[in-house]
Amino acid sequence: MKKLVSLLLSMLMICSLAGCGIVIDGEGGSTGSKASGASGAIGLSISTQNNPFFVTLAEGAKKAAKQAGVPLTVVDASDDATKQVSDIEDLVSKNVSVLIVNPVDSDAVTGAVEAAIAKGVRVISVDRVVNGVDIDCQIASDNVAGAELATQYIVDTLGENVKTAELVGTSGASAAIDRSQGFHNIADKKLKVVASQTADFDRTQGMTVMENMLQADSSIQAVFAGNDEMALGAVEAISGAKKDVLVVGFDATDDAIEAIRQGRMGATIAQQPDLIGSTAVENAIRLTKGESIPKEIPVEVTLITKDTVDK
Repeated sequence: MKKLVSLLLSMLMICSLAGCGIVIDGEGGSTGSKASGASGAIGLSISTQNNPFFVTLAEGAKKAAKQAGVPLTVVDASDDATKQVSDIEDLVSKNVSVLIVNPVDSDAVTGAVEAAIAKGVRVISVDRVVNGVDIDCQIASDNVAGAELATQYIVDTLGENVKTAELVGTSGASAAIDRSQGFHNIADKKLKVVASQTADFDRTQGMTVMENMLQADSSIQAVFAGNDEMALGAVEAISGAKKDVLVVGFDATDDAIEAIRQGRMGATIAQQPDLIGSTAVENAIRLTKGESIPKEIPVEVTLITKDTVDK
Protein backbone atom coordinates (compact mmCIF):
# COMPACT_ATOMS: atom_id res chain seq x y z
CA MET A 1 0.00 0.00 0.00
CA LYS A 2 2.81 2.41 0.93
CA LYS A 3 4.47 1.71 -2.41
CA LEU A 4 1.20 2.47 -4.25
CA VAL A 5 0.72 5.78 -2.40
CA SER A 6 4.33 6.73 -3.08
CA LEU A 7 3.90 5.99 -6.79
CA LEU A 8 0.71 8.09 -7.00
CA LEU A 9 2.37 11.02 -5.26
CA SER A 10 5.31 10.86 -7.67
CA MET A 11 2.97 10.92 -10.67
CA LEU A 12 1.11 13.93 -9.28
CA MET A 13 4.38 15.83 -8.77
CA ILE A 14 5.47 15.12 -12.37
CA CYS A 15 2.12 16.31 -13.75
CA SER A 16 2.18 19.50 -11.69
CA LEU A 17 5.69 20.34 -12.84
CA ALA A 18 4.80 19.76 -16.50
CA GLY A 19 1.34 21.31 -16.30
CA CYS A 20 2.42 24.73 -17.65
CA GLY A 21 3.33 23.08 -20.97
CA ILE A 22 0.03 21.33 -21.59
CA VAL A 23 -2.10 22.69 -24.45
CA ILE A 24 -5.55 21.27 -25.12
CA ASP A 25 -7.31 21.92 -28.46
CA GLY A 26 -5.13 24.90 -29.24
CA GLU A 27 -5.53 26.54 -25.84
CA GLY A 28 -2.56 27.75 -23.86
CA GLY A 29 -2.26 31.55 -24.13
CA SER A 30 0.74 32.90 -25.99
CA THR A 31 2.02 29.47 -27.01
CA GLY A 32 -0.96 28.96 -29.29
CA SER A 33 -0.98 32.53 -30.63
CA LYS A 34 2.66 32.38 -31.69
CA ALA A 35 2.53 29.01 -33.40
CA SER A 36 2.01 30.64 -36.80
CA GLY A 37 5.12 32.77 -36.39
CA ALA A 38 7.52 29.90 -35.78
CA SER A 39 7.81 28.24 -39.20
CA GLY A 40 9.88 30.83 -41.07
CA ALA A 41 7.65 30.32 -44.12
CA ILE A 42 6.25 33.24 -46.10
CA GLY A 43 2.86 33.51 -47.81
CA LEU A 44 2.09 35.91 -50.67
CA SER A 45 -1.56 36.63 -51.42
CA ILE A 46 -1.65 38.50 -54.72
CA SER A 47 -4.68 40.23 -56.21
CA THR A 48 -4.36 38.73 -59.69
CA GLN A 49 -1.92 36.97 -61.99
CA ASN A 50 -3.90 38.12 -65.01
CA ASN A 51 -1.89 41.35 -65.11
CA PRO A 52 1.77 41.59 -66.18
CA PHE A 53 2.60 43.97 -63.34
CA PHE A 54 1.59 41.49 -60.64
CA VAL A 55 3.15 38.57 -62.51
CA THR A 56 6.47 40.45 -62.36
CA LEU A 57 5.93 41.32 -58.70
CA ALA A 58 5.39 37.65 -57.85
CA GLU A 59 8.44 36.65 -59.88
CA GLY A 60 10.57 39.13 -57.94
CA ALA A 61 9.30 37.65 -54.68
CA LYS A 62 9.94 34.07 -55.82
CA LYS A 63 13.48 34.88 -56.95
CA ALA A 64 14.34 36.52 -53.62
CA ALA A 65 12.88 33.60 -51.65
CA LYS A 66 14.79 31.06 -53.75
CA GLN A 67 18.06 32.92 -53.30
CA ALA A 68 17.52 33.05 -49.53
CA GLY A 69 16.39 29.42 -49.34
CA VAL A 70 13.12 30.42 -47.69
CA PRO A 71 9.79 28.67 -48.42
CA LEU A 72 7.30 30.94 -50.20
CA THR A 73 3.70 30.09 -51.08
CA VAL A 74 2.00 32.32 -53.67
CA VAL A 75 -1.79 32.33 -54.03
CA ASP A 76 -3.78 34.16 -56.70
CA ALA A 77 -7.06 35.81 -55.68
CA SER A 78 -8.10 36.29 -59.33
CA ASP A 79 -9.41 39.79 -58.47
CA ASP A 80 -11.99 38.21 -56.13
CA ALA A 81 -11.98 39.79 -52.66
CA THR A 82 -13.93 36.89 -51.14
CA LYS A 83 -11.44 34.37 -52.53
CA GLN A 84 -8.57 36.44 -51.18
CA VAL A 85 -10.00 36.31 -47.65
CA SER A 86 -10.20 32.52 -47.97
CA ASP A 87 -6.64 32.40 -49.38
CA ILE A 88 -5.30 34.37 -46.42
CA GLU A 89 -7.09 32.12 -43.93
CA ASP A 90 -5.59 29.10 -45.69
CA LEU A 91 -2.07 30.55 -45.55
CA VAL A 92 -2.47 31.24 -41.83
CA SER A 93 -3.70 27.68 -41.26
CA LYS A 94 -0.44 26.50 -42.87
CA ASN A 95 1.52 28.39 -40.19
CA VAL A 96 3.25 31.02 -42.32
CA SER A 97 5.42 33.35 -40.28
CA VAL A 98 4.84 36.37 -42.51
CA LEU A 99 1.92 37.24 -44.76
CA ILE A 100 2.64 39.48 -47.75
CA VAL A 101 -0.66 40.76 -49.11
CA ASN A 102 -1.53 42.69 -52.25
CA PRO A 103 -5.22 43.43 -51.62
CA VAL A 104 -7.93 43.16 -54.24
CA ASP A 105 -9.88 45.56 -52.02
CA SER A 106 -8.12 47.46 -49.24
CA ASP A 107 -11.18 47.26 -46.96
CA ALA A 108 -12.31 43.71 -47.72
CA VAL A 109 -9.12 42.06 -46.40
CA THR A 110 -9.13 43.93 -43.08
CA GLY A 111 -10.82 41.19 -41.05
CA ALA A 112 -8.64 38.40 -42.44
CA VAL A 113 -5.46 40.39 -41.80
CA GLU A 114 -6.56 41.22 -38.25
CA ALA A 115 -7.21 37.52 -37.62
CA ALA A 116 -3.75 36.65 -38.97
CA ILE A 117 -2.08 39.19 -36.70
CA ALA A 118 -4.02 37.83 -33.72
CA LYS A 119 -2.42 34.44 -34.41
CA GLY A 120 1.09 35.87 -34.40
CA VAL A 121 1.56 36.34 -38.14
CA ARG A 122 3.54 39.41 -39.23
CA VAL A 123 2.08 41.32 -42.20
CA ILE A 124 3.55 43.30 -45.09
CA SER A 125 1.35 44.90 -47.75
CA VAL A 126 2.60 45.51 -51.28
CA ASP A 127 1.43 48.02 -53.91
CA ARG A 128 -1.89 48.55 -52.08
CA VAL A 129 -2.61 49.29 -48.43
CA VAL A 130 -4.70 47.35 -45.92
CA ASN A 131 -7.15 49.82 -44.41
CA GLY A 132 -7.77 50.07 -40.69
CA VAL A 133 -5.00 47.70 -39.54
CA ASP A 134 -1.60 48.45 -38.04
CA ILE A 135 0.62 46.16 -40.12
CA ASP A 136 4.39 45.81 -40.00
CA CYS A 137 5.26 47.46 -43.30
CA GLN A 138 3.79 48.96 -46.47
CA ILE A 139 5.89 48.68 -49.66
CA ALA A 140 4.60 50.57 -52.68
CA SER A 141 5.31 53.04 -55.40
CA ASP A 142 4.24 56.62 -54.76
CA ASN A 143 1.02 56.32 -56.73
CA VAL A 144 -0.08 59.91 -56.14
CA ALA A 145 3.22 61.37 -57.36
CA GLY A 146 3.26 59.01 -60.34
CA ALA A 147 -0.21 60.05 -61.45
CA GLU A 148 0.74 63.70 -61.06
CA LEU A 149 3.73 63.12 -63.35
CA ALA A 150 1.50 61.43 -65.93
CA THR A 151 -1.12 64.18 -65.83
CA GLN A 152 1.45 66.97 -66.02
CA TYR A 153 2.79 65.26 -69.16
CA ILE A 154 -0.66 65.72 -70.75
CA VAL A 155 -0.57 69.42 -69.83
CA ASP A 156 2.99 69.86 -71.11
CA THR A 157 2.19 68.06 -74.38
CA LEU A 158 -1.26 69.45 -75.25
CA GLY A 159 -1.60 72.56 -73.11
CA GLU A 160 -4.17 73.50 -70.50
CA ASN A 161 -7.96 73.07 -70.59
CA VAL A 162 -7.93 70.20 -73.09
CA LYS A 163 -10.80 67.71 -72.80
CA THR A 164 -9.52 64.77 -70.79
CA ALA A 165 -11.04 61.46 -69.70
CA GLU A 166 -10.01 59.22 -66.80
CA LEU A 167 -10.13 55.43 -66.63
CA VAL A 168 -10.15 54.47 -62.95
CA GLY A 169 -8.93 51.17 -61.51
CA THR A 170 -10.81 48.71 -59.31
CA SER A 171 -13.10 50.41 -56.80
CA GLY A 172 -11.75 50.09 -53.27
CA ALA A 173 -8.16 49.37 -54.33
CA SER A 174 -5.83 51.90 -52.71
CA ALA A 175 -3.71 52.17 -55.87
CA ALA A 176 -6.82 53.16 -57.84
CA ILE A 177 -7.75 55.74 -55.21
CA ASP A 178 -4.25 57.21 -55.00
CA ARG A 179 -3.72 57.38 -58.75
CA SER A 180 -7.08 59.05 -59.24
CA GLN A 181 -6.18 61.55 -56.53
CA GLY A 182 -2.87 62.33 -58.23
CA PHE A 183 -4.65 62.79 -61.56
CA HIS A 184 -7.20 65.19 -60.10
CA ASN A 185 -4.53 67.13 -58.18
CA ILE A 186 -3.31 68.39 -61.57
CA ALA A 187 -6.29 67.88 -63.89
CA ASP A 188 -8.85 69.77 -61.82
CA LYS A 189 -6.69 72.89 -62.06
CA LYS A 190 -5.23 72.60 -65.55
CA LEU A 191 -7.44 70.31 -67.66
CA LYS A 192 -11.11 69.93 -68.49
CA VAL A 193 -12.16 66.54 -67.11
CA VAL A 194 -15.17 65.44 -69.17
CA ALA A 195 -15.47 61.80 -68.08
CA SER A 196 -14.26 59.53 -65.29
CA GLN A 197 -15.26 55.88 -65.03
CA THR A 198 -13.90 52.65 -63.57
CA ALA A 199 -12.58 49.92 -65.88
CA ASP A 200 -11.27 47.61 -63.12
CA PHE A 201 -7.62 47.67 -64.25
CA ASP A 202 -8.72 45.44 -67.16
CA ARG A 203 -7.82 45.83 -70.86
CA THR A 204 -11.15 44.61 -72.25
CA GLN A 205 -13.12 46.85 -69.91
CA GLY A 206 -10.79 49.73 -70.74
CA MET A 207 -11.66 49.34 -74.42
CA THR A 208 -15.39 49.12 -73.75
CA VAL A 209 -15.44 52.13 -71.41
CA MET A 210 -13.36 54.18 -73.84
CA GLU A 211 -15.69 53.31 -76.73
CA ASN A 212 -18.63 54.55 -74.66
CA MET A 213 -16.79 57.73 -73.71
CA LEU A 214 -15.98 58.53 -77.32
CA GLN A 215 -19.58 57.93 -78.35
CA ALA A 216 -20.69 60.37 -75.65
CA ASP A 217 -18.02 62.97 -76.54
CA SER A 218 -16.02 62.53 -79.73
CA SER A 219 -13.88 65.60 -78.95
CA ILE A 220 -11.90 63.99 -76.09
CA GLN A 221 -8.23 64.87 -76.59
CA ALA A 222 -6.45 62.98 -73.82
CA VAL A 223 -6.90 60.00 -71.51
CA PHE A 224 -5.27 59.15 -68.20
CA ALA A 225 -5.63 55.47 -67.36
CA GLY A 226 -4.84 54.16 -63.86
CA ASN A 227 -2.83 51.27 -65.33
CA ASP A 228 -1.41 50.15 -68.66
CA GLU A 229 -3.97 47.42 -69.21
CA MET A 230 -6.81 49.98 -69.26
CA ALA A 231 -4.62 52.34 -71.30
CA LEU A 232 -4.01 49.66 -73.94
CA GLY A 233 -7.74 48.94 -74.08
CA ALA A 234 -8.34 52.66 -74.60
CA VAL A 235 -5.76 52.67 -77.41
CA GLU A 236 -7.70 49.94 -79.22
CA ALA A 237 -10.98 51.84 -78.86
CA ILE A 238 -9.39 55.06 -80.11
CA SER A 239 -7.82 53.26 -83.07
CA GLY A 240 -11.16 51.68 -83.92
CA ALA A 241 -12.83 55.08 -83.82
CA LYS A 242 -10.02 56.55 -85.97
CA LYS A 243 -9.36 59.31 -83.43
CA ASP A 244 -6.15 61.06 -82.40
CA VAL A 245 -6.13 60.98 -78.59
CA LEU A 246 -3.12 61.14 -76.25
CA VAL A 247 -3.17 58.13 -73.89
CA VAL A 248 -1.07 57.95 -70.73
CA GLY A 249 -0.93 54.84 -68.54
CA PHE A 250 0.74 53.57 -65.40
CA ASP A 251 3.02 50.52 -64.78
CA ALA A 252 5.39 50.45 -67.79
CA THR A 253 4.44 46.92 -68.83
CA ASP A 254 6.15 45.43 -71.90
CA ASP A 255 3.06 45.93 -74.07
CA ALA A 256 2.79 49.57 -73.01
CA ILE A 257 6.48 50.22 -73.69
CA GLU A 258 6.10 48.78 -77.19
CA ALA A 259 2.97 50.90 -77.77
CA ILE A 260 4.96 54.00 -76.79
CA ARG A 261 7.75 53.05 -79.20
CA GLN A 262 5.15 52.72 -81.97
CA GLY A 263 3.57 56.07 -81.10
CA ARG A 264 0.25 54.49 -80.12
CA MET A 265 0.59 55.54 -76.45
CA GLY A 266 2.06 58.79 -75.22
CA ALA A 267 3.58 57.82 -71.88
CA THR A 268 3.44 55.59 -68.85
CA ILE A 269 4.74 55.60 -65.30
CA ALA A 270 7.49 53.09 -64.64
CA GLN A 271 7.28 51.22 -61.38
CA GLN A 272 9.58 48.40 -60.35
CA PRO A 273 7.28 45.49 -59.50
CA ASP A 274 10.13 42.98 -59.33
CA LEU A 275 11.85 45.22 -56.77
CA ILE A 276 8.61 45.56 -54.79
CA GLY A 277 8.31 41.76 -54.64
CA SER A 278 11.94 41.11 -53.72
CA THR A 279 11.95 43.91 -51.14
CA ALA A 280 8.87 42.43 -49.50
CA VAL A 281 10.48 39.00 -49.17
CA GLU A 282 13.77 40.43 -47.91
CA ASN A 283 11.95 42.35 -45.19
CA ALA A 284 9.74 39.37 -44.37
CA ILE A 285 12.92 37.39 -43.69
CA ARG A 286 14.14 40.15 -41.39
CA LEU A 287 10.88 39.92 -39.44
CA THR A 288 11.31 36.16 -39.00
CA LYS A 289 14.74 36.85 -37.52
CA GLY A 290 13.29 39.29 -35.00
CA GLU A 291 14.76 42.35 -36.72
CA SER A 292 12.91 45.66 -37.00
CA ILE A 293 11.94 47.06 -40.41
CA PRO A 294 10.56 50.45 -41.58
CA LYS A 295 6.80 50.99 -41.46
CA GLU A 296 6.89 52.28 -45.05
CA ILE A 297 9.28 51.57 -47.90
CA PRO A 298 8.69 53.70 -51.02
CA VAL A 299 9.82 52.49 -54.45
CA GLU A 300 10.76 55.14 -57.00
CA VAL A 301 8.63 55.87 -60.10
CA THR A 302 9.60 57.64 -63.33
CA LEU A 303 7.85 58.97 -66.45
CA ILE A 304 8.49 57.00 -69.65
CA THR A 305 7.89 58.70 -73.02
CA LYS A 306 9.00 58.02 -76.58
CA ASP A 307 12.06 60.20 -75.92
CA THR A 308 13.14 58.18 -72.85
CA VAL A 309 11.78 54.70 -73.55
CA ASP A 310 15.12 53.26 -74.66
CA LYS A 311 17.10 54.84 -71.84
